[in-house]
Amino acid sequence: MELKIQTYTKDRIPDVLDFERRLRGEEDFWGWEINQAYVSAVERSFDDRSFDNAISLLAYDDGNVVGRIDASLIASRFDGSKKAYLDWICVIKSSRHQGVAQRLLESLRQILKDRQIDTLIALTAANEEAQRFYKSVPDSVMRDVGIWIDIK
Repeated sequence: MELKIQTYTKDRIPDVLDFERRLRGEEDFWGWEINQAYVSAVERSFDDRSFDNAISLLAYDDGNVVGRIDASLIASRFDGSKKAYLDWICVIKSSRHQGVAQRLLESLRQILKDRQIDTLIALTAANEEAQRFYKSVPDSVMRDVGIWIDIK
């Protein structure tokens, strides 16, 4: 596998939609539909300034996206710090255990380091495969329990 890590840009949306469809073909538990509302929301995100602190990277193998990582920068006046939140990391099942997630995380960490961000906060997915991955990440410690609060 020869990976190429690329920034997710608007012109790569079709590649990501193909990735999303292939993900669902291999594992169908993702919880959201690939419909026009989803596609439109993603397209709009590239023109919306509130997404300027979003970082999204794609892992390509042989011209196809096989993995993706998404994070957001967080600035807090609590202690004057800047951190990042790891929103999502996913590798298509048939490409797992080949270093894709590690390469994506390594690329993200370098971008964060270049921006003087020294902490990446992640909620870990509940499935066992994800748990094994997160526990294997170098220089990481599981500290807090995450909570999702719906804003209604």
